[in-house]
Amino acid sequence: MSNRKIRVRFAPSPTGPLHIGGVRTALYNYFFAKKQGGNFILRIEDTDSQRFVPGAEEYINKALNWCGIKIDEGVREGGAYGPYKQSERREIYLNYAEQLVKNGNAYYAFDTAEELNAIRSQYESEGKTFSYNYSVREKLPTSLSLPENEIKERLERGDNWVIRFKMPESEEIIVNDLIRGEIKVNSCTLDDKVLYKSSDKLPTYHLANIVDDHLMEISHVIRGEEWLPSLPLHYKLYEALGWSDTKPEFAHLPLLLKPTGSGKLSKRDGDKLGFPVFPLEWKSPEGDISRGYREDGYFPDAFVNMLSLLGWNPGDEREIFSMEELIELFSLEKVGKSGSRFDPEKAKWFNAQYLKTKSNPELTSLFLPILNSNGINVDKNKVEHICGLIKDRATFVSDFWELSKFFFIAPDSYEEKAVKKFWKGENPQRISELMEVIQKQDDFSSSALEKIVHDWIHEKEYPMGQIMNCFRLCIVGESKGPNMFDICEIIGKDETIGRLEKGIDSI
Repeated sequence: MSNRKIRVRFAPSPTGPLHIGGVRTALYNYFFAKKQGGNFILRIEDTDSQRFVPGAEEYINKALNWCGIKIDEGVREGGAYGPYKQSERREIYLNYAEQLVKNGNAYYAFDTAEELNAIRSQYESEGKTFSYNYSVREKLPTSLSLPENEIKERLERGDNWVIRFKMPESEEIIVNDLIRGEIKVNSCTLDDKVLYKSSDKLPTYHLANIVDDHLMEISHVIRGEEWLPSLPLHYKLYEALGWSDTKPEFAHLPLLLKPTGSGKLSKRDGDKLGFPVFPLEWKSPEGDISRGYREDGYFPDAFVNMLSLLGWNPGDEREIFSMEELIELFSLEKVGKSGSRFDPEKAKWFNAQYLKTKSNPELTSLFLPILNSNGINVDKNKVEHICGLIKDRATFVSDFWELSKFFFIAPDSYEEKAVKKFWKGENPQRISELMEVIQKQDDFSSSALEKIVHDWIHEKEYPMGQIMNCFRLCIVGESKGPNMFDICEIIGKDETIGRLEKGIDSI
């Protein structure tokens, strides 16, 4: 096993948009493979034709691409182990299902829905729980209970049938999970799962999954906790097909939990609490729109960083990691067993941290369209300067307009609370004096202006806080914002004087 080439697969079904729990599974697979020089494979499991949703496969590809996950083999990328879409592999599976019947590990079941309902009702009337297993498989029309000639006749006649796995009657099945350790299950608690259906000539998840993982030489199956109950069956299938020595190692990831901590995170939680549960916006074939992290203004690297730490921890206090660092530090040993609570406020915190580190030119290219939509056409260098002053106070680029509009538009109202607190006594007269001081100033750089104003306040022995807050009220319209002298430098001398005059007249 240890000398095997690391090959992992992310195998979503195109039944709708990719939930962030699925994205986390893809990321952990990707980190694991890349750390060890292995391959990350995207396989589309589209055998459930009833639940297929148009556009979902394209969405999966776009979402992984946005997250920075590079696919080594897949439907689009190709590869030596294709096809990478189960519906294009449908001819493969029946042979393996029939092989299991021949070697006594599976059987044909011809029972109809009516026959199944009848036996289920009988069990319920006796107060028993019905399970399709060793106790009923010879009481129903199956290849274990019917004479050979009747089996042949039914198959030739084209009767509907399924192939079910013949779970042993009472065997202790020992399975191993890289996160949870050794797990023991008695086979009498398991039912005889359907492996193949003649009605649509398609395998079920269990058979297709095992066959594809074997043929694609998958070394590790890293998937969600919801598949853990299937692991004993999958072990038995590998054994029944003679592939025990080459079966992959398994790791079942903990659930992503609701913000309250109880139960699995769902779209309903996001709708109720106002946060997305999908990486990208999703428009259903019916026209319903679900929010996405990308459209809500999250940076992909912030989203990836946030999601990676829900269930895995490198073992120290750090929280900010690049994709390269996540790959380098990731190990399945440090993935937790219990579910991780999703915190929408923490997700915002991550975005704010990443926003602070973005370059001013990069932020400017994102902010310019917002300015244009507000009718502002302005020099790019000026916008870069402004981005540098406001980015520490923003969570998203979409916050920039509210945080900076006073750079472009003079205030037409003044914060009532600040007016009451500061615009009183001699302060309005002192602001008239300040305006005269500023009018005489030729060097309008932030540092020169700050020195001249502070020197004047100290010389006059005026209260610094009172004067500066009144100054800010006139220029900004409220009592918060970046450094006052930086603002004045950007808006210029004429605009600064104009706003002071307007403030003196209006407040």
